[in-house]
Amino acid sequence: MKHFFVLIYLFIMLFSSCQLNAQKKDNYFIKIDSLIKTKNPRDFNGVVFIQQNGREKYAKAFGYADFIKKTPLKIDDKFSTMSIAKQITATLILQEVEKGTIDLHAPIRKYLPDFKYSWADTVTVHHLLNNTSGLYSENIDKPLKFKPGTTFSYSNIGYYVAGLVLEKQSGKTFQELVTALFKKCKMSNSSYPTETSSKLMVKGHTIGKDGSSRLNEHSDFGPDNYFGSHLIVTAPDLAKWNECLHNGKLLKPATYKMMTNYVITDTHQVFSKNPIGYGYGLRINDKEGIMEIGHTGFHPSEGFIAVNLYYPKTQTSVIVMENVGNENFDIAYYFEQEIRKIILKSNLVK
Repeated sequence: MKHFFVLIYLFIMLFSSCQLNAQKKDNYFIKIDSLIKTKNPRDFNGVVFIQQNGREKYAKAFGYADFIKKTPLKIDDKFSTMSIAKQITATLILQEVEKGTIDLHAPIRKYLPDFKYSWADTVTVHHLLNNTSGLYSENIDKPLKFKPGTTFSYSNIGYYVAGLVLEKQSGKTFQELVTALFKKCKMSNSSYPTETSSKLMVKGHTIGKDGSSRLNEHSDFGPDNYFGSHLIVTAPDLAKWNECLHNGKLLKPATYKMMTNYVITDTHQVFSKNPIGYGYGLRINDKEGIMEIGHTGFHPSEGFIAVNLYYPKTQTSVIVMENVGNENFDIAYYFEQEIRKIILKSNLVK
């Protein structure tokens, strides 16, 4: 009996030691909790969701869905994707490429013969998807900035044009395509924006450069914006999206490789001070030893900011969604950047 208790004691000590070592090695949980309490340079108001191999690793909501009503945020609250929508549109287009209905390198005049813009003769879907079209971000009527394919210039309008090609060649509306895609990925709490679904979103809030706060009762986004700037999702559903997209459930391996390869680079403050790749609706960071695929979303006037990151080696999703958009761009992505730094130093991605 004495030996039995000794064995039990040794087992408890060994188990405790393992737990302690694991906590020391992987303390991202505590670090994120501590970071979120920070008030300088700004407050955090949103959700943080981390998933690995389909298992939830961190899921917390902080702050309010509505500042006036003081409605607490929940982890499954609905947010705007903002530009994270671009990878969804890109995926739908690539599915049409697999069917043979869209040629990535054909001028879009082939698909939109009545388009009034002369640049339709030289701009291709490939240029639209990787932001090398030369189109301005918000104005379709201006002449191209540069010869298509020669450099990077972020364009929301480019994704609107790509969306027109998608609807024309698929014979379906973007709403039909998004609804089916979300159903396939079991994203049951996400949707195409409609009058009904939009009412279920959390309220967006804008923080001015002078520190003032404004609640945005209604979104100014319309259907033309949905292709590249606005769908409705929850953070857990975005993790399901990552699982679908990056694990062969939506695209053939060769097509997925086209999406995640790149021929152009660009800088973004969340990812790196140095240029990283831009594929089709995705930023590809293969420069720092840990493969990282993701995208940001930022629209201060709508009152939302987000980042969706995926680390293929460990099948880890890191999603941060805030319903506060800060007009001071220097601090707008503060928490997204800091959470990313914590994750990169943890054992989650190594």
